[in-house]
Amino acid sequence: MQRAYFDHNATTPLAPEVRDAVVSCLDETYGNASSIHHFGQAAKQRLEGARRQIAGLIGAKPAEIVFTGGGTEADNLAILGVVRAAPGPRKHVITSAIEHPAVLGPCGQLEREGVAITRLPVDARGVVDPDDVARALRPETVLVSIMHANNEIGTMQPIEEIAARVNVPLHVDGVQALGKIPVDVAAAGASLYSMSAHKLYAPKGVGALYVRKGTRLAPISFGGHHERDRRPGTENVPAIAGFGAAAALAKAKLREEADRIAALRDRLENAVLERIPGTGINGAGAARTPNTTNIYFDGIDGEALVIALDLRGFAVSTGSACSSGAITPSHVLVALGLSAERARASIRFSLGRSNTAEQVDALIEALEASVAHLRRISVHA
Repeated sequence: MQRAYFDHNATTPLAPEVRDAVVSCLDETYGNASSIHHFGQAAKQRLEGARRQIAGLIGAKPAEIVFTGGGTEADNLAILGVVRAAPGPRKHVITSAIEHPAVLGPCGQLEREGVAITRLPVDARGVVDPDDVARALRPETVLVSIMHANNEIGTMQPIEEIAARVNVPLHVDGVQALGKIPVDVAAAGASLYSMSAHKLYAPKGVGALYVRKGTRLAPISFGGHHERDRRPGTENVPAIAGFGAAAALAKAKLREEADRIAALRDRLENAVLERIPGTGINGAGAARTPNTTNIYFDGIDGEALVIALDLRGFAVSTGSACSSGAITPSHVLVALGLSAERARASIRFSLGRSNTAEQVDALIEALEASVAHLRRISVHA
């Protein structure tokens, strides 16, 4: 059976150029980047080269890039680090109702520690109103954290407009935007920007946090003086080298690949809406990342459709991989105003470099047959 992967927002396959960078580093550059001898300095060169490549993708200075163990750690470092570095006994953080658990989790922890948290609603498209952010500001507000692109529906937030309305650090979870749309952290007005390598055709277990010069940030783990005292521990140089190679690849191919994938995404959406009744696009009408669509199929259990498609050779998702198996409906879709039933009937399709028009057409055929079958058996159940 030919298999096709339509779950790139969960993770991506390793790009050949990235694999070459990782393997060469594993084979030839095994020194500790903190060592002053030849082997250590060779590792240091690879580390700093990758730092420059990642900075170049987002319009930052290399010194503003802090390597982490992934996007979740980058989010935690940004949120916990800024709040704990802020002076004063009373603190307040603003975020949105549709953030990834990597943001909602540390916000929940801060709330348990006595920090006030405001979770802003979104409209039916999944967009935060910048004026809502401005109205939520208090004298004790120390951080605003709003994602760049949503992992489940692809909706992009008006980061520049939000930044223009706040006078405190703005953290942006950019994990699902990096490499899909142009990112310029300075133009966006972000003080902090979280990134993850494995969403970018690079290895899992490595990420980065952009920290604008002058932003106060307390460490959340302790040990050595790595990463300018912001993230202790020996750096994972091979994975970081792969991340750098992926960033360079994304920068070189971003425009053409975004246009190609957006055309495939639109092909999928148009065919589903035309050929399968009782369907609709979650987040329609908003600016979205070019690779992501979230479609509801009324009268269908989403998990059952994921399994049915997998049996036909297609990998898709009901939403965030971090929430896979959850019995509650997606908090993102519920925040859009969907009923629990429709939220559970929704499927995320996230396209990537390996996808072709032929695969999309085959997926449409599989969807048409699977939905018809599942609706038929549900009527007779």
